[in-house]
Amino acid sequence: MPQAAKRALVVRGGWKGYAPARVAGSLIAFLQGHGYVVAVSNDLDVYTHAVLMAGTDLIVQCWTAGSPTDDQIAGLRGAVESGAGYVGWHKGIVESFRGSASYLQFTGVQFVAQSPDIRSHAIRCVPISRDREIIAGLPAEVVVVDNQFWVLSDPYNDVLATTTIPARAADPWSEPVTVPAIWTRRWGAGRVFGCAPGHYAPALEIPEIRTIVERGLLWASR
Repeated sequence: MPQAAKRALVVRGGWKGYAPARVAGSLIAFLQGHGYVVAVSNDLDVYTHAVLMAGTDLIVQCWTAGSPTDDQIAGLRGAVESGAGYVGWHKGIVESFRGSASYLQFTGVQFVAQSPDIRSHAIRCVPISRDREIIAGLPAEVVVVDNQFWVLSDPYNDVLATTTIPARAADPWSEPVTVPAIWTRRWGAGRVFGCAPGHYAPALEIPEIRTIVERGLLWASR
């Protein structure tokens, strides 16, 4: 019997400043080219549709500053725990639902600050990583022009790349701070992939970042 096509769900919305439809749409063709049947939703209530979620192999989220219901978070988290992959970038994952402790626990990071401007900064790959296939063969350092994020993390994450926030004379911290920029996380039977760069389409068009995100999509999928 022919193998059934894998199914991806792209969920996009929230604050319009990050152009969620355009940015998320840039990866739909990639998924379709890899044999996925792609559904798109502009409504978080899709996470409460049990049958649809049970049949989804990969959830791609681009949603900033949302206020989900408990049922929506439970549906999303339950799908990941049951084996669906979960992928996001920039504030579409790290500041989607910062008021939900349940969401923060399974995604593994908490956004706390960003650079006051879009700036050039380095993303440095971690040489020893459980999920190193996502960054294999790429340069040790990739320079991006984007907001630089300060995120809180925990040791359950597998950090694939970091960025270092400098300490300037007017800053209240006195030494550079290194934080995750790209990470993975296992949650139940599912996999989570997050990428801090991705403020707007050009950041995702940097060849190395694009490669990392595309590999992350395939790695996370059921």
